[in-house]
Amino acid sequence: MTAKLDPFAAAPQLMKTWMTASVEIAASLEPSLIELVKIRASQINQCANCINMHTVEARAQGET
Repeated sequence: MTAKLDPFAAAPQLMKTWMTASVEIAASLEPSLIELVKIRASQINQCANCINMHTVEARAQGET
């Protein structure tokens, strides 16, 4: 079994900057658009569980 990288331990300052930017960007976008972006990222990463989860969230935000 391969250990997974913990980006918060590997690059704490970079991750702090990333999280700050992420929160600010999310505050300026519609919640449904954020979920659509997450769906696309999940498709690129080929994660069926994430696609399902973000699709449910997008529908809860009013997407069809």
